[in-house]
Amino acid sequence: MAKSASEPRRFPALLRQRAASFGHAFRGVAAALRSEVHLQFHAAATVAVLGLGWYFGLERWEWALVALAVGLVWSLELVNTAIEAVVNLVSPEYHPLAGRAKDVAAGAVLAGAVAALAVGLLVFGPRIWALLGA
Repeated sequence: MAKSASEPRRFPALLRQRAASFGHAFRGVAAALRSEVHLQFHAAATVAVLGLGWYFGLERWEWALVALAVGLVWSLELVNTAIEAVVNLVSPEYHPLAGRAKDVAAGAVLAGAVAALAVGLLVFGPRIWALLGA
């Protein structure tokens, strides 16, 4: 007997689809890491921040702030990469609106990075200052 469109999906099929979605997402992050120098910089900064957090023994709430800041910058960088790819696809020739879209997306990354820097200075600044004996 054929299933009707109104019957609920079978759980295993839904689980496979969700797993496939995660696979697509991880492939997207990996592709962006391979092609985007700024994302490679953010990856190195993430490793450094995680190491500093471990070294300084951050409190749970500090880890939460750091995680949110890192996640914000990564998310914005990935969205910026996607916007640039779509703009390049639909407007291979220069167009002022295409340039504006790319500039605004890059500006969003900059704003997120400045916010993450502020979090980093507030969380790590006093510890680094004390370590330097200043």
